[in-house]
Amino acid sequence: MRVVALHLALVALFAAFATAQAAPRKPEERSPFDPVWAGTKPLRTITHAHNAKQTPEQNGAALKAAMLALQPGQSLNIEAGTYSLAGGMTQLDLSGTDKAPIWICAAETKGELAKVVITRPDASQNVLNVGGAAPARFLCLRGLEITGGSHGLRLHDCEDVWVDRCTFHDTGEVAISANTRNTARLFLTRNDISRTAGTAEGMYLGANDGKVRMRDSVIALNHIHDIGGDKVSQGDGIEIKQGSFGNLIAENTVHDTAYPCIIAYGTGGERSNIIERNTCWNSGDNVMQVQGEAVVRNNLLINGANAGFASTDHQGKTCNLTVIHNTIVNAKLGAKLNSWAARQGMVFANNAVYSQGQAIQFPAGSQGVDLRGNVVFGTVSGASAGFCSGKGLADFADLSWDASQRNAHPTKGSPLLDAADAALVLESDLGNAKRTGHVAGALEK
Repeated sequence: MRVVALHLALVALFAAFATAQAAPRKPEERSPFDPVWAGTKPLRTITHAHNAKQTPEQNGAALKAAMLALQPGQSLNIEAGTYSLAGGMTQLDLSGTDKAPIWICAAETKGELAKVVITRPDASQNVLNVGGAAPARFLCLRGLEITGGSHGLRLHDCEDVWVDRCTFHDTGEVAISANTRNTARLFLTRNDISRTAGTAEGMYLGANDGKVRMRDSVIALNHIHDIGGDKVSQGDGIEIKQGSFGNLIAENTVHDTAYPCIIAYGTGGERSNIIERNTCWNSGDNVMQVQGEAVVRNNLLINGANAGFASTDHQGKTCNLTVIHNTIVNAKLGAKLNSWAARQGMVFANNAVYSQGQAIQFPAGSQGVDLRGNVVFGTVSGASAGFCSGKGLADFADLSWDASQRNAHPTKGSPLLDAADAALVLESDLGNAKRTGHVAGALEK
């Protein structure tokens, strides 16, 4: 129990950060998920005009030259138009500083971003590569629409790179990848990703077996959706690979994916990842899958072809995993917790897990698991305590098994209202409302 207590101390350590986060906000608003240098003013702003008399390829060549010429402190504001980057690889190996970042942005008028489409005529190369031949530092890409090519955006040797308010769609492979070099302090915020192909991840961050790791990064406020179909061999929404650590995955909306909406492996003994306040539904696999070394809290997970939440050994062992105050609703299996028995620092508490069949499954048993304060609808296998029974979806304001209705607030008289273990109640909920009672699940009221 001492190990569990230490792991719960980690949850408390991040609680102050959680309460500082804002409720869902408009795309144009600044947020606490932005890098600390977000408010730095450019030293010089350059307007890049689109030439309607030239072809997309000619406009693309001019834009490429303008981007590659940028110096620290400069902002390139791109006017509306389609820019096709034909020919070889487009490498943005640009480095600013914390006091003089480099900005590549869609022009903005009265809060409205110009429609800047950056594409390629084929899938022989990625649309944009950042930090491939030389490091990229303190660089922001904002408001760009990236389509076509192989990967939409591939991040190589990158630290302090911010990708904000961009749209990715109809790429030949992954939308955003960071799997060739170690990366740090990536900020992937408020992007819209859809209709990827190939392995089709919305975001592929880190590499298998910890060969490449992402650390201390923020993936927040993104909308990732409609990833699946004939051209997709996998199709995860957000994938955080083994060994990546110290990352925050927060307030994303991910739905209609062929593979898990969010999947995270372990950190290899490094600092835990935090996965919080995400709303995920309609997965052709598990809605969310987390191996270990993470805090998973205040998420709403609905309608997966397999499980609502799954955890198992994969490229590392399941350990030090806290799953707390989530609402998991799945007609099939609610939560499948493989390899949890007798593992270090395993906590499953104050969750609402509703299923038409089995709510919680511990295939190897639940020995040593801190299991308490949960409300379940459906059967439980591998455990005999740590939960009470719900009545059904009438316990929620307006929630359906197929995720067509997603209001997970508890109703008056719901068994959720007084079920949570008081010692583990979080300070705020999915909507960032202050928790004042002992309500199980992601939303208090």
